[in-house]
Amino acid sequence: MKKLLFSISVLILSQAKAQIDPVKYPTYTNIDDALKSGQTIYSMSFRGKVMFNLPTEIQKLQSIFFLNLMENKFEKMDESIFSLEELAILNLNENSIKFIPDEIGELQKLESFSINLNELTSINPNLAKLQKLKFIYLDANSLNVFPEALLQIPSLEEINLQGNQISFIAKDLDQIKNLKSLNLSSNQINDLGNLEFPKHLKYLELQQNSITKLPEDLFHSRNLEFLNVSQNNIKEISPKVKGLKNVVSMNLANNNLKDLPTEFSQLKNLKTLILTGNPMEKSTIEKLKAIMPETQIYF
Repeated sequence: MKKLLFSISVLILSQAKAQIDPVKYPTYTNIDDALKSGQTIYSMSFRGKVMFNLPTEIQKLQSIFFLNLMENKFEKMDESIFSLEELAILNLNENSIKFIPDEIGELQKLESFSINLNELTSINPNLAKLQKLKFIYLDANSLNVFPEALLQIPSLEEINLQGNQISFIAKDLDQIKNLKSLNLSSNQINDLGNLEFPKHLKYLELQQNSITKLPEDLFHSRNLEFLNVSQNNIKEISPKVKGLKNVVSMNLANNNLKDLPTEFSQLKNLKTLILTGNPMEKSTIEKLKAIMPETQIYF
């Protein structure tokens, strides 16, 4: 079930963001065809080939910047990968990889790294050497803490850690200066403490955890546009919510909210507010409708 869920949602999303121009950069699916083509090879896909290792000949194709190895039988990252110095997009989704080797730091031009649906229990500190990395997908592994290596990559714009076993997030999250999207849904988070968020954060997904309270710093996130904290154990929202000046959509469904502070009326850009599955009285619902006439509210 877990594999099916992420195959439908997460993997489709990550593939969409890793597309390249098929005319300018045709993707080869056979190493022999690539070598015989007489062309400079930029893109290769071995998706679903039931491979345990890469053909060593791939090391001759030093111009490759896109490599898709998803849906194979890799138990480790093939050493040939690390010889591809131009590699910018690497997809290893749906394999059986248990660890990331030290050599990962050699892929200095890597910008997008997808390793969803594997068997990772930790992240190699050498990942921090990838200072051009913008997108990382670590969904549906077995990680139990937020990877500290990511805190040392300020170029990151998107981090996906959905469906792991994370219960602890390092307090230095705000060091990832360029982060715009963070997905920590379907983990085991119950306390965010005094967590500080990056200033440029626009998308935050924390649904399906056990969170009881949102940290005060979250309400200083003036660039935040989409917030999903549904399916948690939140009992109240701070009046400081008025600081979310640019929030467009907020999902608070399936929590323990009986009311919301009147400061919600100051969220002039809020178009959608989802409150289904909360124990709210009819009179409370009518009051919220009155103070937020421009917001589509779902009860």
